Formats: sequence, structure tokens, C-alpha cells
Amino acid sequence: MESTIVPKMNLTKSLLAFVVIVWVSAACQRALPGVTLHQYAPQKSAVSASSMVVTPHALATRAGLEVLEQGGNAVDASIAVHFAMAVVFPRAGNLGGGGFMVIRLKNGETDALDYREKAPATAHRDMYLDSLGNVIKGLSTDGHLAAGTPGTVAGLIAAHQKYGKLDFKKLLAPAIRLAEAGFPVSGAEADRLNSFQSAFRKFNTPPNPFLRENWKAGDILVQKELARTLRLIQDKGKSGFYSGETAREIVAEMQSGGGMVTLDDLKKYEAKWRKPLTGRYKEYKIISMPPSSSGGVALLQLLEMVEPYPLSQWGFQSKEAVHLMAEASRRVYADRSQYLGDSDFFPVPMDSLLNERYLLKRMADFNPAKATSSEAVGAGNFKVALESFETEHTSVVDAEGNAVSVTTTLNSNYGCKVWVDGAGFFLNNEMDDFSVKPGVPNQFGLVGAEANAIQPYKRMLSSMTPTIVEKNGNLFMVLGTPGGSTIITTVFQVFINVAEFGMDLEKAVNSGRFHHQWLPDLIMTERGAFNPATRSVLESMGHRFQEVDRIAVIKAILKLPDGRLNGVGDFRNPDDDARGN
Repeated sequence: MESTIVPKMNLTKSLLAFVVIVWVSAACQRALPGVTLHQYAPQKSAVSASSMVVTPHALATRAGLEVLEQGGNAVDASIAVHFAMAVVFPRAGNLGGGGFMVIRLKNGETDALDYREKAPATAHRDMYLDSLGNVIKGLSTDGHLAAGTPGTVAGLIAAHQKYGKLDFKKLLAPAIRLAEAGFPVSGAEADRLNSFQSAFRKFNTPPNPFLRENWKAGDILVQKELARTLRLIQDKGKSGFYSGETAREIVAEMQSGGGMVTLDDLKKYEAKWRKPLTGRYKEYKIISMPPSSSGGVALLQLLEMVEPYPLSQWGFQSKEAVHLMAEASRRVYADRSQYLGDSDFFPVPMDSLLNERYLLKRMADFNPAKATSSEAVGAGNFKVALESFETEHTSVVDAEGNAVSVTTTLNSNYGCKVWVDGAGFFLNNEMDDFSVKPGVPNQFGLVGAEANAIQPYKRMLSSMTPTIVEKNGNLFMVLGTPGGSTIITTVFQVFINVAEFGMDLEKAVNSGRFHHQWLPDLIMTERGAFNPATRSVLESMGHRFQEVDRIAVIKAILKLPDGRLNGVGDFRNPDDDARGN
């Protein structure tokens, strides 16, 4: 539960606070037998000699720990977490979205699972354009037509089939309990629910558990329809979602609002195992996600570009380090716009994009004293041989040393805002992550080209960057984040904070961030992230700035020199939670 410490509180306020705490604690106990207020309150940092789970919500963390205590492994725990997230974190946790999972087993073997949403069979490249070829505002982000075919359930089932240890039914038990009994919403979730009431009412009709005025911290959210859907998945596996009652409810919802997802689209959906992308940065091995995510390619490009420079000597957020990292980002995001998409549909030139000589060439015009114009940068040239902000991430390491980094999303807060009547969950608005029209930015300001054009059954490009890092052959770090286009640069900066600037994990996660994505041509910074003198020097070099409240929300695990695990949730999300056992 979100809490705030207010100094010099007077007696009346103290008594009121005490009453509220007692009431919320009682609500927790009524809704969740065995869950105390202490267990529900988020814990930002933890150290454990055994296992570690870091999630966006304490009740989801508890679900993962419960599975580990029953003898499950890291994959089992991550599955339980994500079904629980569909209940307790509805703005991003989901059954109606998709995601990516990177796995490193205790023996060093790695794997990657792509369960990104797909375009429906009737989707086409100009589906969001008017008769004059202009983008119709809101059509790819709000309402039924914005939804792609969901992949989350298929992905979690595929992960269990290949790597799971416990019986699959046990992994859904915590989520079902939470949905049936209800749980007290946090202050952060209450605020989000209140801010989206008009959108919910635009696309949905009562009865609906989310249609409610003036949500408050401690209000109990009961989701009977979602519990029923989870039981169908528990009993019937994939067919409990992609055929039968739930599938018919999804299609009926689609038809009611002009959406495109059909029974055949659902029936044909499959998650896909892919070979992880790996690269070296000094003594570290980086293991990350290949397309249809852009995250792994972009992260490896960034690291290769900055490796020749003395970052540790320059220091954290020095003018030299910020300038270099921003200029590398400018070039990487330009490449992303031109060359990255679903590799099942477009020949993504990964060998060229990750080639050391190519990346050196990309940085050849880097001027240590002056910012480069994005107009002058463009995408790199080589012969091509014919990846809401509201996402959620979980990092898990089990007692045997298996590690999982998984990021999943609905794209925007509550996706397209369409709640599947009868089935109890929100659908994604991931169709906006396609290049709706070449050169026209999506809701995150990202532009794209033919590589990411809409095609039937194609997966839209993502920025999600679930990542695992080894050091000298041993597990070192597990990390990832929500954050739309800022995901890649955030994973990059948090790793560099540890590897180059010598920060402990908590400081690395909570330090101020910045972001450059080629277009628009500016550095986005968190408020107060730079000291005025540094910013002034960077402005004199030609950089422009835009301040924002926050950039991304990391969940990370670091293996300490003594072998213990340090898990850290981000202060930027009041509900982030890290716990070990």
C-alpha cells in the first residue's frame, strides 16, 4: 500500500492516519486471508541469500515467492507473477496484451520467447488513414480497432511447457484468489482509475468493476469475470482462452465496436521461441531480446558505440558522458526507425546493425564538442540482404540460479480502454506500435518505415528490453522496465551506472535519467536530473532539452560479490516491490 511520511503531523492528523491504516489493514485481511498490511506495503530494496522477485506490485511479488516456496523455479514464479499482475495491476498487467521473456538457466543456457501481439488477418497498411492518406487521430490508440491479437496467455503457457517445474494449475491459484476475493487498490492505482473514467465509459457499459467514481486507496476491487476466465485457463490451458467461451467473448466485444480480431485470429496465434541476442561489453556478456523487439539490437549498438570512451573517468552525468550517450542514442534510434521490424516478415539486417566496423563508422562524425543535427544523421547506410509508457516488468532469480527477465504490456494505460464484457480484462492498443504511416510518429514519438508497416499476422515493433547480464561467465544482473521509447536508454543507463560509474544497484536505479530518440531532436530529462551548470554547457554545445516527471521504472536484481542477491524496485512507481526468500 502506498504510504507517505509527513513530518510534524499534528494530533488530529495522526489520529486520522491511524484510523485509515487500521481500516486499510482490516480490508487487506478481509480480502486476502494471510496477507498483512506489512506484506502488501511495497518494499523497494531487499537482499537475499536464496532467491529474489522484483515486480510492480507487492501482491504479485508474493505470488512469485509463493510458487518458489512450493518448489517452483524462476520460470514458474514469473508465470505466477504475470497472471497475478493481470489482476492487481490492470493498467499494464494483462491477459489481453503480449510481451517478451529472456531466460538464463543455471548452467548458462539461454532462451528468448516472443509473445508479442499480432495484427489480425484483415489488418492492412492503410487501415488508420483517411481518404486523403492522413492519419485519423486516435484510431490506432483508442477503441476496438486499436487491438491486436493477444499473446500473453499463449506465451506464459509456452514458457511453462518448455521450462516449468510445478503443475500449471498451481501457478494460477494466487491470481484466482486475488480476483475472486478482491484486493485493496493502492493510492497510485486509485489515481489512475479515476483519471481514465471518461475513457472507460466511452468504450464500455455497466456492469463493469472499473466504472466507479472517486476511487480511493483501500477500496476493494473484485473481478469475478476475470476469475472465471483465469479458471478456464487453469482447467483448459490455451484452449481456455483462444477458443471456447473466452474466445467468443473477445470476438463479441470486437464486433460490438468495429474491431478486427476474429476466432480464426485467436485460434492461429502462437508464441515463438527465438535465439537471444548476445554481445560483449568489456568483461560483461549482455543477453537480450531480438526482433520483434528493437530492444536487444539497440542496447547492443549503444554499448558498442560507447565502449571505446572513458566513461568511468568522465563520471556520472558529466557533460562528456551525457553528450556521448545522447549522440549514440541519436544514431541508434535513427537506425531503429528504418531497419527494425518483425523478422518473420522483414529481413532485419542484424549482422550489419551489430557489426563493429559499421558502428565505428556510425560514430565517425561524432564531435566531442558539438551536438549533431538529427536531420543530418539519418539511418545508417549499408546494403540490406534481401522493437506506454504503461508496460510492466518482472525480474526473478531462483535458489538454483535460474534467471528470468520478462516485460509485458497493453501499450497505453489500460490498453485501448476496451474491457471484454464477460471475460473481465482490458485489450491492448498495440496496433499503434506499427508504422501507421511512414514518417508519422506514434504516441511515443517514434517513427517507422516499411520494416514496421502493418501486415496480417505480423508482430508490431517493440522497445521492450528484458535483459540478463553475465560477468566473467557468471550471472551478474537481471533488469528491464516499462517506459515506451525510453525503455532502451533506461536499461542502458542503469547498467552503465553499475558497470562504469560504480554505483550500488539502488542508486543506479534511482538516479536521474535522460533520453534521446533521434526525433524529436532533443534530450528528455527528468526534473532536476542535471545540475544547471552541466545543462548550460550542453546547451552551448547545441543540445535542446525537455523536462518530464519521470523516465521509465526499472526492476532489477544484482548478484553481489558474496553471492547474495540484491533486488531493487524503482521509487518512480509507488507500488514497485522487491523481496527474497
